[in-house]
Amino acid sequence: MSGQKVIKIQKINFQWETENPFLFCAHHKDAYPAGNEKQEVTTSMAGRNVGSDFSGLDGFSMYHGETVPGFPAHPHRGFETVTIVLEGLVDHFDSKGSEGRYGNGDVQWLTTAGGCQHSEMFPLIHMEKNNPAELFQIWLNLPAKDKFKEPAFKMLWSEDIPVLHILNPDGKKVTVRLISGNMQGKDSLTPCPDSWANNKKNHVGIFLIHMESLASITLPSVSKTLSRNLYFYRGSDIIDIDGETIQSSNRIKLSGSDDILVTNGKYDSYLLLLEGEPIMETVFQYGPFVMNTEMEVRDAFTDYRKTQFGGWPWDRTDPVHDRNSGRFARYADGKIEKR
Repeated sequence: MSGQKVIKIQKINFQWETENPFLFCAHHKDAYPAGNEKQEVTTSMAGRNVGSDFSGLDGFSMYHGETVPGFPAHPHRGFETVTIVLEGLVDHFDSKGSEGRYGNGDVQWLTTAGGCQHSEMFPLIHMEKNNPAELFQIWLNLPAKDKFKEPAFKMLWSEDIPVLHILNPDGKKVTVRLISGNMQGKDSLTPCPDSWANNKKNHVGIFLIHMESLASITLPSVSKTLSRNLYFYRGSDIIDIDGETIQSSNRIKLSGSDDILVTNGKYDSYLLLLEGEPIMETVFQYGPFVMNTEMEVRDAFTDYRKTQFGGWPWDRTDPVHDRNSGRFARYADGKIEKR
């Protein structure tokens, strides 16, 4: 390794190592079968730890769902989740009374801040064919001054997310979906108002990159303090960075103060780039809470036991929408978006 532009190469699996200001990144890819009229899995649950199934048995996991896969109601405080759905659908419900269904390219930006509960279920809407699903969930920290702000979520609908098309001199193409940040003069949509990503000085970038055979892209220098990680999550060949040959299923920690030339191999490659300025504060994380001190985490558990962060206004902890509801969001203030 050069030790300069390429700082570290590390294998990735389901949960990926991240760096400040990012806390967590999971890549879910599941080959769900056809569902029933309740949008549930119809195949046998034998061999699964129902309620906590991360087995990947038969190509899919139920996670914390028992009949519908996904994550029933659970609390968070002190950070944000960014959920990028490449394929399939997610049904959202939260303790503020908001709800929605999104997927197939949509992104949900959720600021949990002072505390909320939410559920994320993966409805199997198709009864006559399989229900494949693929998504990323990224956790982005909040600074202390924003950890007790009012929770909020925002939908970044697939049709609205800016896409950068880069044509190399030899005709090879690179496509970049800008979830957050700026690249080659194009800006992403804005996140929730209290997000660390909402201040451009924090240089928060979340980019999905698709590279055609032999294509190349240059990631520009940003700052000496930038945390920059490139995840080569899918591809059957290699990429080259600064003379270093790297296979797929690897995380590549990169310099933030150098221009980085990434050149693809013979076959299409898919990458996720996470970068941003660190939040220069102590991080104390336990379970679903991310605060600055152990006492603040203890207080979060106490507050949740007392208040349930507003309670749970839905009739079940793993709710799903009607099969034909389509993609939509209904916010706590009553505003409705439909796609």
